Amino acid sequence: MCRHLGYLGPPRTLHSLVYDGEHSLEHQSYAPRMTQGNLLNADGYGVGWYDGDAPRRFRRAQPVWTDASFREIALAVRTGCAVAAIRSATSGFPVDESCAQPFRAGHRFFSHNGRIEGFAGVEGKLRELAGDLAGEPDARAPVDSALLLACAARRWRAGEPLGDALAAVVADVSGLATGRYNLLASDGVALSATTWGDSLFVRAAPGEITIASEPLDDGPGWDAVPDRSLVTADLASGVRVVSL
Repeated sequence: MCRHLGYLGPPRTLHSLVYDGEHSLEHQSYAPRMTQGNLLNADGYGVGWYDGDAPRRFRRAQPVWTDASFREIALAVRTGCAVAAIRSATSGFPVDESCAQPFRAGHRFFSHNGRIEGFAGVEGKLRELAGDLAGEPDARAPVDSALLLACAARRWRAGEPLGDALAAVVADVSGLATGRYNLLASDGVALSATTWGDSLFVRAAPGEITIASEPLDDGPGWDAVPDRSLVTADLASGVRVVSL
């Protein structure tokens, strides 16, 4: 059901974020260890990063392991904050670049690892929660995750903090439909994530924080986040985990 990661810390290459580690994000695209029913995450990928204050993004509908051009380009791009994701498409939704995550809402990046069960039956109610989608192009992508982005973006526009908005979206949508709602977002200075039905790990070192669906290597320092939790993290305050 997809895999994602978020990074805050000293500038490093996109190549190191996606390809480094014996269980790197690229490795998880064809051999995930903590999957929820799927064997491959081969239906697209994306990386969102910050160039100074400017959010930049690269997405494709192909498996990340097949894209030799991105592997080379990624060596030349450095960032201190990024969100990356690989996709396993839910049945009924297209394998299309518009569905590859992270999505973008203003200067924020958003990723959903999971699915909304019985989406067709609750789509109308979700659209009511999301409100006007005109200002959020990614929220119109033909996939269930897009409406979760729309709901979060509506709250961010209203001034809610990064993590509070994710927690509220999970509360709203889980009240309508069962599903897996592991969300991840960044605004360039902080990361926030939820666990709701899938794995999540955090590794925090002085001046550096990584949040990932699975540990990227077998080294020490990876802490499992309990299910139904909210993680908020920034370099000034560190990592905080609270129950949802």
